[in-house]
Amino acid sequence: MGLKGFVEGGIASIVAGASTHPLDLIKVRMQLQGESAVPNPSVQVYRQALAMNSAVGNVSITQVVSQPRVGPVSIGVKIIQSEGVAALFSGVSATILRQTLYSTTRMGLYDILKNKWTDKETGKLPLTSKIAAGLIAGGVGAAVGNPADVAMVRMQADGRLPIDQRRNYKSVVDALGQMTKQEGVTSLWRGSALTVNRAMIVTASQLATYDQVKEMILNKGVMNDGIGTHVTASFAAGFVAAVASNPIDVIKTRVMNMKVAPGEVPPYSGALDCALRTVKDEGPMALYKGFIPTISRQGPFTVVLFVTLEQVRKLLKDY
Repeated sequence: MGLKGFVEGGIASIVAGASTHPLDLIKVRMQLQGESAVPNPSVQVYRQALAMNSAVGNVSITQVVSQPRVGPVSIGVKIIQSEGVAALFSGVSATILRQTLYSTTRMGLYDILKNKWTDKETGKLPLTSKIAAGLIAGGVGAAVGNPADVAMVRMQADGRLPIDQRRNYKSVVDALGQMTKQEGVTSLWRGSALTVNRAMIVTASQLATYDQVKEMILNKGVMNDGIGTHVTASFAAGFVAAVASNPIDVIKTRVMNMKVAPGEVPPYSGALDCALRTVKDEGPMALYKGFIPTISRQGPFTVVLFVTLEQVRKLLKDY
């Protein structure tokens, strides 16, 4: 029973992750907009600046006019124009590995805990127990999948760097190998505290919300146990997960993506420093950068995840 939950969750997670990867890439690019610790901010075509120089006597005046940040559609178009359509799937190998490690672990462990804690007589599980199961499962899954998460963020963000500063990882295996060689094994767990915190929040809010909403719909007789119920519960779960996790996701993306050259001071000393500098330099709402693509991805991802999961469960119910 335990192994079956891991298999079912793994298949559903890989299908969902691969199919929504372009939306995740756009989200990462948006979360990095306006970052002050970028090697060469001028190459960030997503927020262009027009500099005008004028001389008054011996005094030189430079005026910078910043254009407003653009949205996910514009970023997607710009990526295709400057890097090609294939760039939308940059890091997809890392996404697949991440889902294989992280999501398979969290989905399987959540299923085990849920079955273990469900009242055998009533067949019910309180919401608090569902949340607790999600927190534990998410934390363990994130710790297992963090190396793939770091590789995925870097591969997705690579196209925004100057050509001579790009990492140009060929695959997730190459990314993990280069990181280990150049920055040490510990670099594979950079931002792991943030990853664990985010995963605990996402898993608890996503899985618990899905189970709770699905249970409410079925108990009240609003709909039968079918695609309609699964899609409705999935959308609710995706929205709750996106709202709860976006701030941590922004900080996680920036910490994982920072380039640390030997002998130089890192752009951020840690997650707290990154959060404080982000809020100070860009305002509190910077923590919700990329929210539109986050919810745009989290919605379809969660729907594909749970609809696929329910279908896989039906196929494997006799095993």
